[in-house]
Amino acid sequence: MRVDLFDFDLPQELIALRPARPRDAARMLVVRGNAPFADCGVLDLPDMLRAGDVLVFNDTRVIPAQLEGRRGEARIGATLHKRLDLRRWQAFIRNAKRLKPGDRVEFGAEVFAIAEERHDDGSFTLAFEGDEPVEVLLERAGRMPLPPYIAGKRETDAQDREDYQTMFAQKDGAVAAPTAALHFTDRLIASLDDAGIGRETLTLHVGAGTFLPVKAEDTDDHRMHAEFGIIDAATADRLNTARAAGGRIIAVGTTSLRLLESAADEEGVIHPFSADTDIFITPGYRFRAVEGLMTNFHLPKSTLMMLVSALMGRERMQAVYAHAIAQGYRFYSYGDSSLLLPEG
Repeated sequence: MRVDLFDFDLPQELIALRPARPRDAARMLVVRGNAPFADCGVLDLPDMLRAGDVLVFNDTRVIPAQLEGRRGEARIGATLHKRLDLRRWQAFIRNAKRLKPGDRVEFGAEVFAIAEERHDDGSFTLAFEGDEPVEVLLERAGRMPLPPYIAGKRETDAQDREDYQTMFAQKDGAVAAPTAALHFTDRLIASLDDAGIGRETLTLHVGAGTFLPVKAEDTDDHRMHAEFGIIDAATADRLNTARAAGGRIIAVGTTSLRLLESAADEEGVIHPFSADTDIFITPGYRFRAVEGLMTNFHLPKSTLMMLVSALMGRERMQAVYAHAIAQGYRFYSYGDSSLLLPEG
């Protein structure tokens, strides 16, 4: 399909630069099949679901993966996006023309890395020196990797260390937050429990590739960056049992959805999973694992706009986004939410 079919005009003032406070005070646009839109709030979520439904969260934790350094007199920026082993990460590089394999980059705070290899997409393998865990080095020298549509408008600050992390964050490795879950709080979880709505967690370490623009003119020519994900056997069993009992699997965020779909077979059975996934979901895809999605509002012509269009229909999502813009919903990572239920 043509990528420009997923375009829309977004007023810049609707890009959220800070999250709602409290987090669960965000708005939520509920879309049920072809029914009229419902302008709700995130706190209404328990009333929008049914007892026996299961929400699936991503428990990845964002690491401070944005680094600023020098190679001699040249300024080098690095955004780590995929761990290769204990000391090596693949990274997108700013000012990459000033970096070549074998160069040593100083990132400050006694953090050094060797640029080992340039990849076909222009990224580099960085091998970090020393004996300290790389996570310790990043805590010392790195910044939270805010998306470019926020970082381009204001400086990253200490508040982002808290704001850009979900309440489920446990496993280090993401360089972008699973932002749909940023809206959840203890009181919302308590309300969901009271309503008989289950919850499970999986892990997908979100890479910076999620922010890369789709440069191809046709979706067939776009290649996704791989991300590592895990669903353990016990979680898969509980999800399958819930579906067999009539519960719906509702992914909280596109990262949870992509991993669930990667782990499901043709019959919709979710299997244990521990591998990279580069699944690219576009209209025409047959969903096997999920019956709904809670997600923020996404960028024009992005792979995530294509994913929600696959779930709900492209024309339907164009209408959804037109409504959201007209009603002043806040967009992107720190913005408002939507609940998408294709079957109503």
